[in-house]
Amino acid sequence: MANFIVKGGKRLDGVITPQGAKNEALQVVSAVLLTKEEVTIHNIPDILDVRLQIELLKDLGVRVRQSDNHTYTFCAESLNTEFLSSESFQEKTGKLRGSVMLAGPLLGRLGMACMPKPGGDKIGRRKLDTHISGFKAMGATIDFNKDASFFLIKADALKGTYLMLDEPSVTGTANLIMAAVVAQGNTTLYNAACEPYIQQLCSMLNRMGAKISGIGSNLLLIEGVASLSGTVHTVLPDMIEVGSFIGLAAMTRSDLTIKNAGIAHLGVIPDRFRALGIIVETVGDDIHIPSQDIYDIETYLDGSMLTISDHPWPGLTPDLLSVLLVVATQARGSVLIHQKMFESRLFFVDKIIEMGARIVLCDPHRAVVVGLERKYPLRGITMTSPDIRAGVALLIAALSAEGRSVIQNIEQIDRGYQFIDQRLQQLGADIQRV
Repeated sequence: MANFIVKGGKRLDGVITPQGAKNEALQVVSAVLLTKEEVTIHNIPDILDVRLQIELLKDLGVRVRQSDNHTYTFCAESLNTEFLSSESFQEKTGKLRGSVMLAGPLLGRLGMACMPKPGGDKIGRRKLDTHISGFKAMGATIDFNKDASFFLIKADALKGTYLMLDEPSVTGTANLIMAAVVAQGNTTLYNAACEPYIQQLCSMLNRMGAKISGIGSNLLLIEGVASLSGTVHTVLPDMIEVGSFIGLAAMTRSDLTIKNAGIAHLGVIPDRFRALGIIVETVGDDIHIPSQDIYDIETYLDGSMLTISDHPWPGLTPDLLSVLLVVATQARGSVLIHQKMFESRLFFVDKIIEMGARIVLCDPHRAVVVGLERKYPLRGITMTSPDIRAGVALLIAALSAEGRSVIQNIEQIDRGYQFIDQRLQQLGADIQRV
C-alpha cells in the first residue's frame, strides 16, 4: 500500500492537460468485443481501472497492440469463452466496477455473459437492476450464483423491444445499447442517460455500422444489425479531471491553465464553480483560473443559501460534489451540498472537519459548508482515501493546508487519475509517493 506525503500551503503555477475520460474509455474499450475487425482508440487514460479492463480483454482472447502510452488497437476476432466461467474472471471482475460493461457486448456477440456484483468504490449501493431488467426484456435468462456472487446471463437471440429505464443509469444505458445494436429488430430506449460518454459510445458504434438515432437525448432508437466493422475513435478529455483542476487552483490560490479541456462537453461544470465565486476564463478550448485570495459564494435572488446538487446530464455529475465541497470550505459564504445518488459519498467529510473546516453533515446525503474566508487555513492530518473522487478531494485539501498531510490508500486515486503526483509536481506541488 502506498501513501502520499503532502506539504501544503504552496501556490502552484503552470499548464496542465487533462487525461482521457475514464468513464468513456471503459465503455468504448468494452465495445471492441462487438466486432471481429480492428478498432483503434486514441487518448486512453493510463489509469488502473482502464488497465484492468484491457487485461480482461486480453484474457478473453482479444489481441491488443499498444502503439503509444494512450493509443491501443484491439482485435476480438476470436474469444476465449472458457475464461468467462473461470475463478480468475470472477476474481478480476469483482474488483472493477467497469467490468459490468463487458456483459452487453458479450451477450450480443456470444449469447452469454457473466456479470459480477459491482466492485470498485465504497460509496454505497450500486444497483444492477437497470442492466438485468433490460437484458430480460430483450429475451435473456438470468441466474444468480450466490456462492460466487455473479449473474449468468444467456440468450439464444436477443430481441429488440421497448425499454423504459427505471433510472438514467450511465453504465446501464451503455450496456443495453451495446446489446441492442446487434439484437434482432428495433429497440427503443427511453429515460436513457445522455452524458457525453454515451454520445461518444453511440457515435463510435454508428461508425462501426450500428444504426442509433436520438444521440444526445434521453430517447434512443436502435435498429439492430447483423454485424459491426472496425473503426478509429478518440476519447474526450476527462470532465472530472477538468473540474478537479479548477478546484485545485481555487483552493491553492494558484494561476493554472487547463489545456484542451473539451469545453463543449463540460455542461454546467464551469458554472457550478463560478457559483462559488471562482473566476473561470475560457480561451478557445483552454480554461484559465487566475489566482484568487477570496471567492464569494452566490446566494439565490431572495438571499437564501445556495444549494449545489447532482443530477443526470445535463445536470451536474455526482463525481465532482466532493471537490466542490472542499473548495467551499475556504470561500466567503455558505452552501448546501446535496449528494442524491450515493448514501456513503459524503462520509469523507469527517476528515475535512478534522482539518479545521466548518461543515455540518446533516444526513448521509446533505452537508452545509460554512466558508472560512481564508481566515483559518486547513491543517495537515493523516487520512485515508475511501474512493476515487473523495481521494482527490482530500488531496486538494492537503495541498491547500498548512503543514504535512499523509493520504493513505492512494490506490483509489490511481484508479481514476494518471500519474497525478508527477503532474502536480510539475506545477510546483510538494507531494511524494512513499
